[in-house]
Amino acid sequence: MPLIEIKTILNADIQTCFDLSRDIDFHKASLVHSKEKAVAGKTSGLIGLNEWVTWEAFHFGIKQQLTSKIIAFDAPKYFVDEMVSGAFKSFKHEHIFKQENNQTIMTDRFQFESPFGIFGKLANRLFLKQYMINLLKTRNQFLKEQIESR
Repeated sequence: MPLIEIKTILNADIQTCFDLSRDIDFHKASLVHSKEKAVAGKTSGLIGLNEWVTWEAFHFGIKQQLTSKIIAFDAPKYFVDEMVSGAFKSFKHEHIFKQENNQTIMTDRFQFESPFGIFGKLANRLFLKQYMINLLKTRNQFLKEQIESR
């Protein structure tokens, strides 16, 4: 099961970073290239513990839906979303925040399992893991630019 870990240093306070990371409207804006939109559950504002959202987006030219739920929440340090249904066999995304001086270190720990057995594992190696890394880095760069331009 691939594990991706990305650290992003943000020149902002921990609460601002935490809240923007769980903001549905911000998430939509950060992934506009995939036409991502919230279509069910919590579709706007800040998502919290035990709330869920169904996302609709285009990835690899295919319209897909994915539902995730917030399963752990310790503001402003940590929250976890986990897939309820979607294209993956499973995924768990930990969002970890640590304040150091005037900066926040945001760590994404994204663990996923692809369907289709050996073919899914091959897809992970050939392109899917890198695709997910690029998606997370794109979102984090957008978050960094938005926070630091305020």
